[in-house]
Amino acid sequence: MRLGLMAVPVAFFAVFFAYPVTAIVGRGVKTEDGWQFGRIGEVLSRPDILDVLWFTTWQALASTALTLLIALPGAYVFARFAFPGKQVLRAVVTVPFVLPTVVVGTAFLAVLGRGGLLDELGGVRLDTTVWAILLAHVFFNYAVVVRTVGGLWSQLDPRQEEAARVLGAGRFAAFRRVTLPALAPAVAAAALMVFLFTFTSFGVVQILGGPAYSTLEVEVYRQTAQLLDLPTAAVLTLVQFTAVGAILAVHAVTVRRRERALKLVDPARTSRRPRGAGQWALLGGVLLTALLLILLPLGVLVERSFGGAGGADGYGLGYYRALRSAGSGASSTFLVPPLEAVGNSLRYALVATLIALVVGGLAAAALTRRAGRLVRGFDALLMLPLGVSAVTVGFGFLITLDEPPLDLRTSWILVPLAQALVGVPFVVRTMLPVLRAVDERLREAAAVLGASPLRAWREVDLPLVRRAVLVAAGFAFAVSLGEFGATVFIARPDTPTLPVAVARLLGRSGELNYGQAMALSTILMLVCAVSLLLLERIRTDRSGEF
Repeated sequence: MRLGLMAVPVAFFAVFFAYPVTAIVGRGVKTEDGWQFGRIGEVLSRPDILDVLWFTTWQALASTALTLLIALPGAYVFARFAFPGKQVLRAVVTVPFVLPTVVVGTAFLAVLGRGGLLDELGGVRLDTTVWAILLAHVFFNYAVVVRTVGGLWSQLDPRQEEAARVLGAGRFAAFRRVTLPALAPAVAAAALMVFLFTFTSFGVVQILGGPAYSTLEVEVYRQTAQLLDLPTAAVLTLVQFTAVGAILAVHAVTVRRRERALKLVDPARTSRRPRGAGQWALLGGVLLTALLLILLPLGVLVERSFGGAGGADGYGLGYYRALRSAGSGASSTFLVPPLEAVGNSLRYALVATLIALVVGGLAAAALTRRAGRLVRGFDALLMLPLGVSAVTVGFGFLITLDEPPLDLRTSWILVPLAQALVGVPFVVRTMLPVLRAVDERLREAAAVLGASPLRAWREVDLPLVRRAVLVAAGFAFAVSLGEFGATVFIARPDTPTLPVAVARLLGRSGELNYGQAMALSTILMLVCAVSLLLLERIRTDRSGEF
């Protein structure tokens, strides 16, 4: 039964992930004379590549440390404090996590870039600096720490720490000896996920970093799309693949530690109104952080999208109206009106969501019963698309899926397939905890009564996991909508997606192109935000890690 459930996900990942990635790596390090592994040493000894490796690593470490420093107080506030608007604020701080990276980059350009808010107020520009990249990474990953650490913190019994203080321990000593060891696996898991997302950062670095900064992912794109240097791109892909595999292996260990028995209680019992000036000051600090770090960039993005087009003063819908035409400032950028990207993205994302639900649902069902190394290896396989170069996957699609029986290079389905690869891990991580919480005796009773495995799943599991399925669908839809790294290669010029359209507009000079990029980014942000707010209304406490 388990192997049958694994068959479809394994086949899907073998054809649409392993095959394209190994093919493009093979073209880079294999010639008619055989494998040329000596190229690895040649590439990694180049000064420019060493600079890329160093920057990729240290900016990921700095981004992770800065995110933990800023987000851990927020995790505590959401775990221990009860205050009006808490659920709305939780949804607000989670919005950046589901935003496409091009929207994040565009929002920070509106604050930190040329003609941005800081430039207008004080002549300060931070675009093309590492600070813009670090701040955008904190913005993007704030919710990872708040949800991962805060979710566990809210279920830890505060009476254990209170008992330590009664026995004479100070506030800090009680936290260090009681609470911190229980939180350590969750903090480590959150840190590893933040490091993974920032180590493989693409859109944020490309938009905010300029030519001066390049991560491995950006360099793979440059070597592949601009320089056509497949050997170098292949070596960098192997380096990133190795690093991601190591990160995911360590993350799996921390997750297993987090799943070990802890004395957990209902989160409703652990939260209370802030007491004293210190706690109110902490709550105020977290609210101010959310305002400046999250709401300000998004607000400025929306404000810039309503600026005047064509030199008009004041605010208006000029940039939005310009999206309906392929002429004027967009004539050399698009074959179709940029607004058509909205419909294209929605159609692609819906199909990608269906694919991700089928593949991820079957995978989650196969992983329900804990087993040995085979299942753990399968679990790790499902997470690899989150860390492997999406640029490599997209280019691999073009060079592998171009002949029968899988001649898909000119087919529209290519984009949803690439997007579904990113959506599947979110489906699995959302549904798996819920499926594991289903009492096995219910399935056994259904089998005793003569129900087939399929009917038992339909009659027992599905009613219990219906909400988790909706949450999984929402996350898959949001991440599919914003996928950029692979889609930038395979989206046809006459059917661009929203992230690709935004990137093209930002790559062209002129006020109109910049304003249209802001308008399209605002539309994309609103669609993702609405999806997330709907998820917050239907999600359960067991609806996965996200």
